[in-house]
Amino acid sequence: MSSSSSTPAAAPEAIPAGAILCLSLGAFGSGVSLRVNDALLPRLAEQFAVPLSTAAQVISYFAIAYGLSQLLFGPLGDRFGKYRVIAWACAACAVTALLCGVAPDFPLLTLARALAGATAAAIIPLAMAWIGDVVPYDKRQPVLARFLIGQILGLSGGVWLGGFAADHLNWRLPYFAIGLLFAAVSVALFMLNQRLPAHARQMQPASGAAWRRIADDFGHVLARPWARKVLVTVFLEGAFVYGPFAFIASHLHHRFGVSLSLSGSLVMLYGFGGVLYALSSTQFVARLGEVGLVHAGGVVFTAALLGVALAPAWWWAIPSCLLAGLGFYMLHNTLQINATQMAPERRGAAVSAFASCFFLGQSAGVMLAGALADRIGTGPMIAVGALGVLAVALNFGRLRSNSTLAQHR
Repeated sequence: MSSSSSTPAAAPEAIPAGAILCLSLGAFGSGVSLRVNDALLPRLAEQFAVPLSTAAQVISYFAIAYGLSQLLFGPLGDRFGKYRVIAWACAACAVTALLCGVAPDFPLLTLARALAGATAAAIIPLAMAWIGDVVPYDKRQPVLARFLIGQILGLSGGVWLGGFAADHLNWRLPYFAIGLLFAAVSVALFMLNQRLPAHARQMQPASGAAWRRIADDFGHVLARPWARKVLVTVFLEGAFVYGPFAFIASHLHHRFGVSLSLSGSLVMLYGFGGVLYALSSTQFVARLGEVGLVHAGGVVFTAALLGVALAPAWWWAIPSCLLAGLGFYMLHNTLQINATQMAPERRGAAVSAFASCFFLGQSAGVMLAGALADRIGTGPMIAVGALGVLAVALNFGRLRSNSTLAQHR
């Protein structure tokens, strides 16, 4: 036997320390940008003399742009390198956050929010896809959960920041803070990208027209039956979860007369529930498995959201928001791990399609929830969303238990 055939293959070069942490910081900024307007809605409605449902356009337009932009960023990440595209996206987010802060009227604010959604679209999906490239499947779910701590804290911090600004600061200041954060993160990401080993900066060579490559990438994903089931599920999840979620702070403010900063602080507990899941994800996965996580997450989230909707006192929101975060991430993290394996050879496009469906679902949910809130009130509307999440979770658990390993991997 020749010496060359007996020599073991060299192990891949290690990923630099801080590479995933910086991605998590980018996800934090994306989460803050997404949810900063939740507790600001009553103030924006007063500032621009529009109904609450109209003010909610700053949320739904962000989500629409975020979802549609996935059609571009997934293939771009595969073509030019996911980490590099994320770094450029963070730099663009700094600019669009500044545009939100200087918007002189409501139409221009909604336009700037749409641009902010488009630029933020690359961060979390491409980071998830990049982790899928460099972390083996059997170790991926805990790593993804820890990465998503940044997004979870960002979602909570965004609601709190919006509420605090509504009560004590100018509504424009949060956008300037978001812009500074993104500027710093982009610099760190560009520096780390230069230190990544070759396998972590992998790019696909260009072949044919760009629009044909994009169509081919997404066509490859959509051709898989399991991928279609996951995408429909995450669209419905986004609608039933984040439609009502966008109005929780307003519900607590109008129903119980609590300040917007306190409402935002209560909703912030949602993020701590998500952090609890992220820190305990290894134990949850070992004990429950994927199907058990989906079922348990759906039940916990539904019970928690019903607690908010039917609460006789504002303090019920304390345990309810905490448990809602735990239940949601039990469900959603399981969907995410399936998304990273829907089409491994087109992982950037697959995860981007997943994120697109999730945020288009959110946009549809916010618009529907706003219309329902005007007609039946925020409490009944939140209860409808809770029951919808339970139906989605039970159905996906059934689909996942009937699928084979080959189908979802």
